[in-house]
Amino acid sequence: MRIAISTDGGYVSPHFGRCPSFTLVDIENGKAVKRDEVGNPGHEPGYIPRFLHQMGVKQIVCGGMGARAQGFFVEMGIEAIMGVDGSIDEVVSKLEKGTLQGGKSLCAPGDGKGYGVEKTECDHAHE
Repeated sequence: MRIAISTDGGYVSPHFGRCPSFTLVDIENGKAVKRDEVGNPGHEPGYIPRFLHQMGVKQIVCGGMGARAQGFFVEMGIEAIMGVDGSIDEVVSKLEKGTLQGGKSLCAPGDGKGYGVEKTECDHAHE
C-alpha cells in the first residue's frame, strides 16, 4: 500500500496543504519497500487529493487538515490519518509495525484558508 506523509524537514508537517513535500512510502508485508519524496504541487481545493490519488496513494498521514480537505480525500478513496507528529523515520517504523495511531486534527478551522505553500508563518495553536 502506498502512503503519503506530509513532510517538512524530515518531520510530519502540521498541515498537509502547506507542507513543502510528501514522503511516499510503499509498505508490503510489514516492510517499507520504497520511499520517495515529491514536492507539494500547490495548495488549492481538491488538487492535492487528486494528485496523490493519481500516484496510487491509499492513505495520507499528517498533523492536520480541514473538513473540506478531508471530504476531498474521502471522494478519492484515500484514508486520512491526522493528529500525527514526529520524524518521518518514526512514522515509517510505526507504519511497518502497524502501530501508527492518529487522533484529532492539529488544525483549527481556517488555519490553512487562503494560503499556499509559500506561507512562512503557521496559524496553528502553539502550546
